[in-house]
Amino acid sequence: MQQDYVHHIGHKRSISSYQGNLLIALFITGAIMVAEVIGGLLSNSLALLSDAGHMFMDVLALLLSFLALRFATRPATQKQTFGFYRLEILAALINGTVLLALSLFIFYEAYQRFIQPREIRGFIMLGVAAIGLGANIISALVLKAGSHESLNVKGAFLHVIGDLLSSVGVILGGAIILLTGWKRVDSIISFVIGVIILIGAYRLVMESVHILLESTPKDIGLNEVIDGVKTIEGVRDLHHVHLWTITSGIYALSAHVLIEDQMTSRSSQILEDIDRFLRERFNIDHTTIQFECEACQTDFVCRLDTSGNLPESQTGE
Repeated sequence: MQQDYVHHIGHKRSISSYQGNLLIALFITGAIMVAEVIGGLLSNSLALLSDAGHMFMDVLALLLSFLALRFATRPATQKQTFGFYRLEILAALINGTVLLALSLFIFYEAYQRFIQPREIRGFIMLGVAAIGLGANIISALVLKAGSHESLNVKGAFLHVIGDLLSSVGVILGGAIILLTGWKRVDSIISFVIGVIILIGAYRLVMESVHILLESTPKDIGLNEVIDGVKTIEGVRDLHHVHLWTITSGIYALSAHVLIEDQMTSRSSQILEDIDRFLRERFNIDHTTIQFECEACQTDFVCRLDTSGNLPESQTGE
């Protein structure tokens, strides 16, 4: 009989809504980008043209996020036994890296504009920026819910927030320029926007790296998990514990559990109790538990073996 190597994850996620929301944000951002290119050329506004370049990066980021979610829905295979969930984290890492680069670009442009202010047709600039602000607000609202559950959608959401802040900065800068003629305010606002984007990008990159390094989830305490499992009837000890995140909201745990010497049917009940506890208390759905027990009349530790072989303590080894 052919052995099945594919281990399916019991945790089910509905990501079709994420895909639809990303598509909406993608089309809105693309339309704003085209409008800002036209508006920037008509108004001679470097701010609008720069923001259009920002939008172009965001279009690519949203497209990448959408494709990552599409691949994440593909079933697991014999080579990718966890499926393609990690593509979501890779997309988030790339988005965060792009945001870091974008913030540095904004700092550079802000410095250049501070040294050599440019003439701007303020009314066209304000009109296009106001349209962009309204559209970005819609995109942010569309992506906000998913940003709390998916790190990939969170990356796309941060891109849209960056667009929104850019639009606010362009509007404030344009208004101040029209009222006072002080053009360097555009550089100051751009720098503030860059700092905000930089902070968000840094957090996104660190969260992505945290998951890719298979670190313990930030919202779960490993000692709390160990102490909780030890309270389950029949469990004597827990060791070789590994806890990590597969992708946003999907946690996995593997461990060796020392149990009392007992019938195999009883050990099945202990396993069910452990799985239920981890799922209900910590939202850990994917578990791999190896039972160990102390033999009754020896000092050896034997592993419960479902292959039909005798435990080590009974083979004389």
